[in-house]
Amino acid sequence: MKMKAIRYFGPKDIRFEEINVKEPEEGEVLVKIKAALTCGTDVKTYKRGHPVLIKKIPSGFGHEFAGEIVKIGEGVKDFNIGDRVVAANSAPCGECFFCKKGEENLCENLFLLNGAYAQYITIPKNIVEKNLVKIPENLPYELAAFSEPLANVVHGISRTPINKGDTVGVIGIGPIGLMFCALAKLKGAKVIAMGRNPLKLKLAKEFAGADEVIDLKKYDDPTEIILSMTEEKRGLDVAIECVGLPEIWERMFKLVRRGGTVHLFGGCASGTSINIDTKRLHYDEVNIISVFHHTPKYFREALKLIAEGKIDVKQLITKRMPLKYAKRAIEMHGNGEVIKVLLEP
Repeated sequence: MKMKAIRYFGPKDIRFEEINVKEPEEGEVLVKIKAALTCGTDVKTYKRGHPVLIKKIPSGFGHEFAGEIVKIGEGVKDFNIGDRVVAANSAPCGECFFCKKGEENLCENLFLLNGAYAQYITIPKNIVEKNLVKIPENLPYELAAFSEPLANVVHGISRTPINKGDTVGVIGIGPIGLMFCALAKLKGAKVIAMGRNPLKLKLAKEFAGADEVIDLKKYDDPTEIILSMTEEKRGLDVAIECVGLPEIWERMFKLVRRGGTVHLFGGCASGTSINIDTKRLHYDEVNIISVFHHTPKYFREALKLIAEGKIDVKQLITKRMPLKYAKRAIEMHGNGEVIKVLLEP
């Protein structure tokens, strides 16, 4: 059986091709993709490659999707043909050093699944067993496809010390940053959203319910205006970075109060580093956290939040395009012309 798919050959080289569908082997299932979404990680991969996400070339591309099971390999017990499902892009092994410590997101055998930008995708056994989930009947595929990106944010927010009434600032309000704003609001925080893109600034209010929105284009140094919005002008209780640039990481430490927390969520390019004022870090007791990826627990929590309507992710789909235009969709995402593009196979 043949299918149309986007294949990754290297930075800025993705191709729309006809390829063979991989038949499901033991423990695997074949899913007909009903909805796939563009992602900031895919944008980074498209621009510069990705040592973790892409292990060999050519490779399938894209990792946020939902669809319907059309074939089942031997030994699959909990799923049937016709099931509506969403899959995470990985699953922990459960046996390595980190899995045994309960740090499944750091699993040493974390195989990352690519290939969402296609008509079909074969889900490997480990993901079928641990991170393939049935979608509630009333939940559209396009909304269920947000489970993977939201799972990262649910993980991140769960490990961030946010109390009711805290002031939380989020810099970088792409899809991930907007979801951080929304979840911080659910925890009862006052949220300050910061970015440069008019569409994203608008959605920070309409989607995430941010209390304050700062257009960073208006300020050479926004530190003073940010501090003025905090209690006694002392600084943010929590500052969350969702850009992934070393120079932005460094600026975050100016924005938090003594005893505050800096959450460096945006992944920077390999080989980069930052400078930190050690006096500020030590004597002001500034906490640093940096959360990577998700786990089966957070993947299911994300799907539940979507299904219950607590996070209205539909607002984040600002463009729909046929699969063959995936390259243009990725470029539009990277340029800030859209929040997310729904690619329809």
